[in-house]
Amino acid sequence: MGDVGNSGIRIVGGDAVSERFLAEMVVLGVKCSVPLLRRFVGQVLTAAGHRRVDDAQLVASELAGNAVVHTRSARPGGLIVVGVTAIGDALARVEVIDEGALTVPRPRKAGAGECHGRGLWLVEQVSARWGIGQEPFGGTVVWAEVFTAEDTPDDAFTVPSCEVGV
Repeated sequence: MGDVGNSGIRIVGGDAVSERFLAEMVVLGVKCSVPLLRRFVGQVLTAAGHRRVDDAQLVASELAGNAVVHTRSARPGGLIVVGVTAIGDALARVEVIDEGALTVPRPRKAGAGECHGRGLWLVEQVSARWGIGQEPFGGTVVWAEVFTAEDTPDDAFTVPSCEVGV
């Protein structure tokens, strides 16, 4: 894991990489917000010069979908916040903040006949790394970093990592 200082510079593999917050969107915790957030993430990253945004959009969809199904954000008036940060020119972080739940998000192996249960597994597969943290107000943030450059090889991120913070 790289270190991030106040300067927005992270040290990754000995190289300094700048982080730049791009945008965030706050929506109601309802299912119809999920495609809106997916488009938002794609448009923000494309406007910032990132070319391969499908994985970031998948991450946004899966994490927001989980938030509207499994967290207190799904209650009437509940909210979800999605943030997008560029990490250099070829990596982006998507964060989904919800109002918390009684359980901690974990990837699981869904059965062949199950229609649900693959979201975090998909996030894990397409991410360079991902993690879970707690917000001071009791909410949960689930984030993932994905490669966004067209020339990034698909096998560059076959060993994802998960960080769980409190």
